[in-house]
Amino acid sequence: MELRVLQYFLAVAREESITKAAASLHLSQPTLSRQIKDLEDELGKKLLIREARKVTLTDEGILLKNRAEEILQLVHRTENDITSSNAEEISGKVYLGAGETDAFRLLTQAEKQVQEEHTGISFDVISGGSADITEKLDRGLIDFALVFGSVDSSNLIWSGCRWKKNGAC
Repeated sequence: MELRVLQYFLAVAREESITKAAASLHLSQPTLSRQIKDLEDELGKKLLIREARKVTLTDEGILLKNRAEEILQLVHRTENDITSSNAEEISGKVYLGAGETDAFRLLTQAEKQVQEEHTGISFDVISGGSADITEKLDRGLIDFALVFGSVDSSNLIWSGCRWKKNGAC
């Protein structure tokens, strides 16, 4: 499975149309249709229900859409981490997750203060519910989570670079 094909699939899922997705990707409709069909053949599952003017995702298509988004986020994050590394100054992107509460405002204020001191640091903030945010933390999609309520932290330890599951950094 190629990253390029996952991007194609996500465009089809977003546009709900192979024709519209092909236009947004600057591909011909037959080329995109063939790529999606090849992906379905590779996985041995039907991913789309093709109708006259619209496509909808099958259950397997929904699963692939969610996983493809995570995969591409991790690829983008890895590229950013590698290209932004500079031994002379603190730099990089910090991925934060937080619920949409009044504390979110405090988080953005702290983010601004850090950026004033360390101009090479940028932040990507994802909002969501506690379960969604802690799941993203467990999967390594975010570095830091600000959640309220009871959270099972028994599988999280401080490893010197971030809180991670099973002590892996």
